[in-house]
Amino acid sequence: MASALRKFPFSLQILLGLVLGVALGFLARANDLSWLTGTLDTVGHLFVQLLKLAVPPLVFTAIVVSVVSLRGVANAARLALKTLLWFGITALIAVSLGIGLGLLTDPGKGVTLDLSGAAAPKKTGSWTDFLTGIVPTNPIGAFVEGNVLQIVFLALVVGAAALLIGEAAEPFVALNRSLLAIVQKALWWVIRLAPIGTLGLIGNAVASYGWDLLAPLAKFTTAVYVGCAIVLFVVYPVLLLAAGRLNPLRFFAGAWPAIELAFVSRSSVGTMPVTQRSVERLGVPREYASFAVPFGATTKMDGCAAIYPALAAIFVAQVFGVHLGVTDYLLIAFVSVVGSAATAGLTGAIVMLTLTLSTLGLPLAGAGLLLAIDPILDMIRTATNVAGQALVPTVVAAREGTLDRTAYNSAGRRELTDADGADRPARSDELAPVPA
Repeated sequence: MASALRKFPFSLQILLGLVLGVALGFLARANDLSWLTGTLDTVGHLFVQLLKLAVPPLVFTAIVVSVVSLRGVANAARLALKTLLWFGITALIAVSLGIGLGLLTDPGKGVTLDLSGAAAPKKTGSWTDFLTGIVPTNPIGAFVEGNVLQIVFLALVVGAAALLIGEAAEPFVALNRSLLAIVQKALWWVIRLAPIGTLGLIGNAVASYGWDLLAPLAKFTTAVYVGCAIVLFVVYPVLLLAAGRLNPLRFFAGAWPAIELAFVSRSSVGTMPVTQRSVERLGVPREYASFAVPFGATTKMDGCAAIYPALAAIFVAQVFGVHLGVTDYLLIAFVSVVGSAATAGLTGAIVMLTLTLSTLGLPLAGAGLLLAIDPILDMIRTATNVAGQALVPTVVAAREGTLDRTAYNSAGRRELTDADGADRPARSDELAPVPA
């Protein structure tokens, strides 16, 4: 049974989970089966909790190891700067598209919602909170609370110190490599549960929301999906062709396992091992990929931190009757490019949204209007995030002349699976063929 399941393409397993989840969700909603809705909610919640369980050790060890790995990369400082530059360029393109789409569609005009019931979300963000929240007062507390932004800060500092110390830090670095391999192996087990998690997450969303809640927010929901789709299937292919002279179809064939898992899991960090494996299979050198992907998984958010907050800010402003000027749109762009790390790779983008709203002086209660449909929006946002996290190192490696184009052009012809260890590529006999 297990052997037969392993031979069944993982992408089809997820697709079947999605279809079955939608069917069970509609069944539960149509027949008012609260027990089925509760079961679907529990299954989906457990899957997300398992992903979150691995986040603190995964982020810390991955970033420490990735920073130290720069020692073996030629022109490491230039690569790091170019990575950050491309993060900023793609974020600016994405937020500009989000603003343009918001002005074109007017997602908040004509929306009639009960504003008396709207309340500011409990978890909010502001520039003061963001800046002061970077540095933890207690390093242990950062891990206990699961504060990814603080864990990233600690990992960058520790990794940089280990890099400068050199040989004396090797035992510590070796320990982190071992811990990273262990965490990644355990996380692969969780990832294999993605079809079941998909069934629960999608099924609960359909059972809980159906079309009733989406109806008044249909224009906004459509705008978010269209905006992310344009970035995914128009902007990214153009950048691959223009900046890297790369075939976009081969990129999506290689990166699709990560994009697909991101869509159903709604976690950039939880998807990180699959993203890194996909990027390496696309021909990006492992030493560079081990830096760029973990760093991008916590800071590179074209969906959650660019398209979505731009559209949401315009939506909230129109619902509450607040006029936005040119300065406000420039502020939205600035917040999106600079404040992406506030989303920290976890499910949901409420912190980034409240950061944007507070910067513009818009009512934070507006974010409360969107909380109910956030899981539905978060799927396409996270898929866009992860695609961007795979795109940037691929483009940078291509422009630096370090991309293995033979590997790139053959990417996606085999199924991505969990290898026996995180320190080597999968063997050909471990990989089952999938459609290109």
